Amino acid sequence: MFENLTGITASIFTTIAVLPQVYKVIKTKSAEDISLWMFASLLIGVGSWTVYGILKNDWPIILTNGLSFLFNAAMVYVKLVYSNPKQPKP
Repeated sequence: MFENLTGITASIFTTIAVLPQVYKVIKTKSAEDISLWMFASLLIGVGSWTVYGILKNDWPIILTNGLSFLFNAAMVYVKLVYSNPKQPKP
């Protein structure tokens, strides 16, 4: 029971951790202090975990890391959009 609760808590918080940063970047339309390389490496990590979950048929790993991949990909997208001075801001 405690093991499951710990795993669920860890999954939820690691999955949603990036959302406040994504929100802030979208709200301020500024991503200059965001490290593209950190988010790129995080994408590789959670993408790899997602593939691992698929290979093991482990739905909690697939779902949490798949969502993390999407949230972090959104961060990379807004970083690229708001860091390019030639690109019009949406």
